[in-house]
Amino acid sequence: MFTKEHLKKQIQALGITPTDNVLIHSSMKAIGETENGADGLIDAFCEYLTDGLFIVPTHTWNNVTRTQPIFDVNKTVPCIGIIPTVAAFRKDGIRSLHPTHSIWVHGKNAADFIRGEEKQTTPASPTSCWARLVDIKTKILLIGVGNDKNTFIHSVDELIDLPDRLAEIPFDTTIIDYDGNTIHGSMVNHACSHCETVSAYYTNFDKAFNEMGVQHFGMIGNAETRVVDAALCREIVYRIYSRIGGDVTIQTMDIPEEAYRH
Repeated sequence: MFTKEHLKKQIQALGITPTDNVLIHSSMKAIGETENGADGLIDAFCEYLTDGLFIVPTHTWNNVTRTQPIFDVNKTVPCIGIIPTVAAFRKDGIRSLHPTHSIWVHGKNAADFIRGEEKQTTPASPTSCWARLVDIKTKILLIGVGNDKNTFIHSVDELIDLPDRLAEIPFDTTIIDYDGNTIHGSMVNHACSHCETVSAYYTNFDKAFNEMGVQHFGMIGNAETRVVDAALCREIVYRIYSRIGGDVTIQTMDIPEEAYRH
């Protein structure tokens, strides 16, 4: 069993400092048995990041849909695993009001960071929390998962207005906030006409990320963990798309070095 103190030492060994802003995508199965389970893992990050921001995606894109368009911040369960499900309803942080791609945040300026997410109309727009991860110099930890789970890359797609990434027809949404107030809006989901999900092919960026210093590796529990620099990630993905005339994430492919090297 990994104790909370052991996890904190592993966080430090990844090069994370107590003032860093950290977002995690994670697999509890890959991490292994930890003290107090998912809560213990979350506690370790919250306690270690004494002057930073800790961010856990609490996505609901699979259960807030055109046929079930209601997001209740106090009740709607995430669809991406046990750690997000536990985080979403903890009272020591706050969950954003994005209907399909909410996040739970703990720490410095948490409420300010998520303000206005109920106004978003796409999963990861240039004005969303996802895009602002660069502004706050976020380190993205992929704990036991790969870049196919790296939601931040969707925000780069939206920033450069990459074609064939979003559904053409929006659906109406109803958001119920912490106080039970109702907010009406609209949302479009991710969609691609050439493949079921483009994120499955975000792993095509791995070679470029490794060679350009976008990510380095360590461990959390038993899980291999990638530490992805959000700003460098956006820079390299943008560079690749500015040099390649086609889409690099609709099938498995090798991205040529000249597309990302200086």
